[in-house]
Amino acid sequence: MERSPASEALTIGELAALFGLATHVIRHWEAVGLVTPAARVNGRRRYHPEHITRIAMIVQGKEAGFGLAELREILDAPDLVTRRALVERHHAALERRIAEAQAAKVMVEHILDCPIADFTHCREFQRIVQRIAVPVPLLAPADAPYQSRLEPGNDEL
Repeated sequence: MERSPASEALTIGELAALFGLATHVIRHWEAVGLVTPAARVNGRRRYHPEHITRIAMIVQGKEAGFGLAELREILDAPDLVTRRALVERHHAALERRIAEAQAAKVMVEHILDCPIADFTHCREFQRIVQRIAVPVPLLAPADAPYQSRLEPGNDEL
């Protein structure tokens, strides 16, 4: 038996459940222009595959650190060049966050596995901390760019 297009559409509750969201979140995203309002069938919102794709992008974009305004710009960019320029601005910061999270994970894993009662005295722990510590010059200008020692190509420890 063939399904009608209306039966393939999701209710707001079904759509929200796919992503672990509350229905009011989807309504908010509609209100701020991130999601095209769904067509109503018998007074109920009905969402289609294009809504699922867009909401998946919003959820993943938020996980990547994008704000709702940035996501709207990216999703509604008029062309590929504009979209890439918007995303490139955020890419380097995301790479830094990932590297910093990986370094923190190494430190936490060492603390969990360290046989020394006071892990702060452990030479391996001190080496890990020294590798991720970022010296801050006392007289650095307030607007000096942040530099992580974890950035690719920065082997100085």
